[in-house]
Amino acid sequence: MKCPFCSRIEDKVVDSRESKEGDAIRRRRECLNCGRRFTTYERIEDIPYMVVKKDGRREPFDRQKLLHGLMKACEKRPVAVNKLEQAADDVEVILQEKPEKEISTTEIGAYLMDKLKRLDKVAYVRFASVYRQFKAVGEFMSEVKGLLKSQPLKGRGKK
Repeated sequence: MKCPFCSRIEDKVVDSRESKEGDAIRRRRECLNCGRRFTTYERIEDIPYMVVKKDGRREPFDRQKLLHGLMKACEKRPVAVNKLEQAADDVEVILQEKPEKEISTTEIGAYLMDKLKRLDKVAYVRFASVYRQFKAVGEFMSEVKGLLKSQPLKGRGKK
């Protein structure tokens, strides 16, 4: 820290505590050059995480909106809510680790589709139909056929 009295940067922290509001750290410092004391406050920089839409618009990340979409896809399906909350948490972690604090809807959708594919195939198809915005029934059918090919047939015995 630069001393406000002599402008030197050598100092020592004499006392450190949380502010009354709990939103900052208050530090009493003593300049090693002039010996005068001064106070600094450290606050967490609150940069909103942004989602980049397909048309280029940006909007703040909304965990509830993401959860609502997942719950809609899993409606009347045997998928535990805590699994969906974990998926939302995972997206938040991905976003927090990105240096630019932005994530595209494409990236979010791809991650969630992969997660849903492992949790519940029907929920995956529901989510994919909204996310991928199929233009024709054929596109939708090819997605379902691809899903069926990737999964072993159940209930069929050997002849």
